[in-house]
Amino acid sequence: MSGLHTYLYRTTTMMKRFLLALLTGALLAASWPTYGFPLLLFIAFVPLLFVTRSIRISSLKRKGWKVFYLAYIAFFIFNIASTWWLYNSTAVGMWFAVMANALLMTFAWMLYYHISKRTSTLLSLAFLTSIWMLYEFMHLNWQLAWPWLDLGNAFAEYTSWIQWYEYTGTFGGTLWVWAANCTLFYGLRNYTNPEKKLRKAIVCFTGIVVIPILISIIIKATYVEKENPVEVVILQPNIDPYTEKYNTTNDRIADLIFEESSKALTQNTQFLITPETVLAEGYGVDITTFDYSPEKERAEEFLKKYPKLNYLMGIQFYQMHHGDKDILPTSNYLGDDRIGNPVYGDFYNSAVMLNDSGESQIYHKSKLVVGVENFPYQNLLKPLLGDIMLDMGGTVAMKTIQDKRTAFTANTGIKVGSIICYESVFGEFVTGYVKDGADFLAIMTNDAWWGDTQGHKQHLAYANLRAIETRRSIARSANTGISAIIDQTGTVHESLPYNKKGTINGTLNLNDKITFYVKHGDYLAWFAMVAAIFIFLRSMIKPKRIK
Repeated sequence: MSGLHTYLYRTTTMMKRFLLALLTGALLAASWPTYGFPLLLFIAFVPLLFVTRSIRISSLKRKGWKVFYLAYIAFFIFNIASTWWLYNSTAVGMWFAVMANALLMTFAWMLYYHISKRTSTLLSLAFLTSIWMLYEFMHLNWQLAWPWLDLGNAFAEYTSWIQWYEYTGTFGGTLWVWAANCTLFYGLRNYTNPEKKLRKAIVCFTGIVVIPILISIIIKATYVEKENPVEVVILQPNIDPYTEKYNTTNDRIADLIFEESSKALTQNTQFLITPETVLAEGYGVDITTFDYSPEKERAEEFLKKYPKLNYLMGIQFYQMHHGDKDILPTSNYLGDDRIGNPVYGDFYNSAVMLNDSGESQIYHKSKLVVGVENFPYQNLLKPLLGDIMLDMGGTVAMKTIQDKRTAFTANTGIKVGSIICYESVFGEFVTGYVKDGADFLAIMTNDAWWGDTQGHKQHLAYANLRAIETRRSIARSANTGISAIIDQTGTVHESLPYNKKGTINGTLNLNDKITFYVKHGDYLAWFAMVAAIFIFLRSMIKPKRIK
């Protein structure tokens, strides 16, 4: 009977651990925009922390594998529940993103688990906080970038809680989440010890959660935008990318743009903004002859009606190379010409601004969607995988980028940063436009690939974060929606619903002030790196196991 009792006890205990891991995954998912409530994020990791501790101090065999298994379940649930909508554009890509990102989160957790065996609880929790911030920092900067689920993003719709992001960026939100979870776990962990007071831990936890919210509310209540208005018209053409966008001529798209925008433009409108790659016929437009192209000629003819207008449009460019000279790492081999020379093509997802000056100001998208617009670590992976990374998104070409952000200068001297689609998820990256002088930001995107799901809603919400971090108003043009005007506190003032054709005619205020975050970027991640290295070395030199 003792053997049966032991078996039943272990089975019941493992089932409890499994349910706690599921609870962490469910709480993380239930915290996420735009359907969730981010307050849950402050307790979401506590169940998994208890699971990890109970396994570590148990007499079980293969403890590490059990922690790995349960952590992966929790993070898989979080990823699949929050980003399942990627399936609408690429089934293979969705499963890769969900499974790989859950694995990376689990690796970060396993580092914490191993450090927790060698050092005190407080230091191991500090290490967990630091290593998670480094995981997020990696996702902002390596070629497999996927920062969509960075914890600081969870507050994107609760902007009254995070006005202090102008000082910390989203890493401040990540630190906030971990500080609350670690404090609560530490207090509950000692609840059975009469020498430790649970009340003190709960008071600290409440203070950690509430005080930043109160500070934020005060900042928002006292923040006043300087009255410096500019009139913009934002176009939402509502073109289906699967059936219309790439099968329609640029001439017909131009007809749609000019006809629809004419309904909203006035003689005082200074900016007309279209979505990403609104002109995308065939390979696109030859960048070397764009200044003499029909696309530019038609735009300039239209601009004659509106002398003050600056036309900011999304466009697909290409450039051909015959032979191996001048090709780039991102150049695409297209075959051989009639005399046997290899032909390469460079393809660009770009923004162009035109006005009465006749000058073409061009910016190329530089944060690319993994597997759809770029092949990460191509020299290493292509011999192993072939073109599978590109095929995941249904595209056949790498995109070429530019090294630095470019703010366009209007005919009145106003400068605008043209953020293209995925770029708007990267906080420090966006500050590059502001450092180049942008007085406001324009987001040009096409979120139609995901259908009417949480995808386009989350993407819109993340734009709120960029407004707070930079204190720049945002004009957002999305092909099928949601297009919007967002003020400097991250509040959406005007918007067009999803799957509706139309325009927004509105005003936004310019700003030339530089925030602390714009100036210093993701400095919290660098502090986290120092802390993680210090704790790791200390645990190796002076190990001390604390239960």
